[in-house]
Amino acid sequence: MAKPNQTDEARINRLASMTRLPAESESMTADPEARSFEGRSRLKTAAEIRLDRIVADPNQPRVEFDPESLSRLAASLQQRGQLQPIRVRWDEALDRYVVVVGERRWRAAGLAGLTSIACVVTTGTAAPEEILEDQLIENCLREDLRPIEQARAFRTLLSRLGISQRQLAERLQVSPPTITRALALLELPDSIQTSVDAGEIAPHTAYEISKIDDRATQVEVAAQAAQGRLRRDDMREMVTKTPRQSKGATPKPWVHNVDGRVRVTVAPLADDVEHEELVEALRSALATLRKKSRGQAA
Repeated sequence: MAKPNQTDEARINRLASMTRLPAESESMTADPEARSFEGRSRLKTAAEIRLDRIVADPNQPRVEFDPESLSRLAASLQQRGQLQPIRVRWDEALDRYVVVVGERRWRAAGLAGLTSIACVVTTGTAAPEEILEDQLIENCLREDLRPIEQARAFRTLLSRLGISQRQLAERLQVSPPTITRALALLELPDSIQTSVDAGEIAPHTAYEISKIDDRATQVEVAAQAAQGRLRRDDMREMVTKTPRQSKGATPKPWVHNVDGRVRVTVAPLADDVEHEELVEALRSALATLRKKSRGQAA
């Protein structure tokens, strides 16, 4: 068997040095290239995957992607390369990888003429609500969904997870009023929702309009707002006066008797308490009661 030459020996020695951490006395004299491997290991779930082996998630909360924004992202991929991998999962039925997080990057990669993209492949089986939560967090933290899309995603999460708005706010790291105001948009007529998503009416304005009890008046006020015929002060005054006349200044106390044995009463302690806040208060009280009951049982 032929002896390895000096070049081979040097290569073997260098590879050996990469498989162990050098002693403290060696660290200053070790090969700089070898030292760069200290504390570094390969990520088993990382992969470069062809774009044609990846498909979008049909349940992704974002359903519309701004063409101009995608074009800018595609140009960035061409000039600077991919700075962050996307996350995908394998779907046996589809025989494809499905995007969990990073659909914009995947779409932009196609526009940029790339044939593959760097991915992190999730392992195990994730519940649909877990995937949706990941996608919603990604969208909220990076590039927000359109207002109505975001509201629908919040509603879906609340339904699937079976938690309160306050608990969802904590999980998504947003303020509770953010979720309350978003959900209020879903109570508006479809025409107003369309105007909100089109950017004709600001979400905060639409939320104020949602406080109006009469739907015909909602549409009328929304039309004026979309045409820019109402100043913010005018809008606030109109919206404030209209619901007060039809609904009353504050929600009235709500009393519910259960089988003649238990009476549940919910009453606002401030003039500006919204109906949804009363509902949230009931959910919070129920959670506290359950926790107390479990403590007594233990």
